Amino acid sequence: MEAMRKGEEWALPVKDRGPVKALARDYVDSRRIMVSEYILFAIFLLIIAVFIVGHGKNSSSYVVLLIEIGIVAIIALESVYHGLRVSRLAKERFPGQSTKGITWYVCKRAVKLRSSRIPPARVARGQAI
Repeated sequence: MEAMRKGEEWALPVKDRGPVKALARDYVDSRRIMVSEYILFAIFLLIIAVFIVGHGKNSSSYVVLLIEIGIVAIIALESVYHGLRVSRLAKERFPGQSTKGITWYVCKRAVKLRSSRIPPARVARGQAI
């Protein structure tokens, strides 16, 4: 477990191994701002809003629903955008390597807070990849 936390390739689960996945992790970790990383805070505020607004009020329930749909849309759009960029970058750097599932991998990595990502970030925010 300690070796996995250090990011040693041999200790990583199969889903995290390989140069394409390493590139995806480095890409996500190097981004200064990814909205998906802070979505957890938006969801927390939304839960508070649901209790404050109350249930059964049609207009307020509709607003909460729109916010929920907006959160999902933001995560989806950002994930597809960054997933396509990582896929294109991986095809340039590692021709012949599979990029299957890379968008989902980027999405899962991006929605986690930086401090809770395993394997941990190897690059600093803003560092060129």
